[in-house]
Amino acid sequence: MGGEAYRRRLRALLRLAGIRKHDELSVFEMAFVHQSYAKEQGGRSNDRMEFLGDSVLGCITASWVFEQFADESEGLLTLRKAAIVNDVQLARTARRLGFSELALLGAGMRAAGGSDNTSVLADAFEAFVGALYLRYGLEKARAFVIKHHVDQLDHCTDALLDAKTRLQHYAQEHLAATPVYRETSRGTPQRPAFYSRVSVKGKVLGKGNGPSKKAAQQSAAEAALLSLIPPNDEDLGRAVGT
Repeated sequence: MGGEAYRRRLRALLRLAGIRKHDELSVFEMAFVHQSYAKEQGGRSNDRMEFLGDSVLGCITASWVFEQFADESEGLLTLRKAAIVNDVQLARTARRLGFSELALLGAGMRAAGGSDNTSVLADAFEAFVGALYLRYGLEKARAFVIKHHVDQLDHCTDALLDAKTRLQHYAQEHLAATPVYRETSRGTPQRPAFYSRVSVKGKVLGKGNGPSKKAAQQSAAEAALLSLIPPNDEDLGRAVGT
C-alpha cells in the first residue's frame, strides 16, 4: 500500500481519534482500499469494513439522538439520524479530515476524480469507524464520531425540516439514490417564475413552481415527500407538510 508519507498521514488521523499508540496500521489502511485498487493490486477492498462501520455508526448515532432529543417521536428521531449518517454529510467530514489523500484508488478511478467522490469518501468514513471499533472498541469509535462528525453538524429543527434536505436524506437511506432536479423558466426578468421537477432513479416524484429556482425546487421536494412518506406519524407528517 502507501509508503511512509502515507503512514504519517494515517497516524495523524489516528491521533485525532485519540489513539496515541498504534503499532499496527494494516486494519486502518484496509479502511481506505477502494474496490478499484483491490482489483488492480490484488487483495481485499474496504467493503467488509464498511459493512461493519455502517452498523457501528448507526448504533452510535441512534443512541446520540435518543439521548439528546428525549421528547421527540420516532419519526423525527429517524429524520435526525438520517441527517447525520447520509453520504453527503459523511463525505463532507471525510474531506475535512483528509480522507481524500488517504483513499487508495485504481488508476482509472483516481483519474476520474474518485478521491473527491461522495460515495467513495462516505464508504471510507464508515470503514474507518469500523476499523476503530474492531481495534479499539465502541467507546473510541463513539468518541471519534461524536467529536469529529456529529458535533460539527447543524441540528436545528429548521435545517432538519428543509424539504430538499429531507428528500435527499430519505432517498439516500431508503432508495439508495440522490434526487435530480430539472428546472425551466416561464417568467420574465420583471416577474421571474420557475417550474421544477424532481426525480429519483429516473422516476418523477414531485413538481413545483416558484419565483426562483430554489423556491421551485423546495416546492417539488415537498410534493415528492408527500408521495413517498405516509402521513401516519403526527410529527413526521408535520415535517413533510401534511
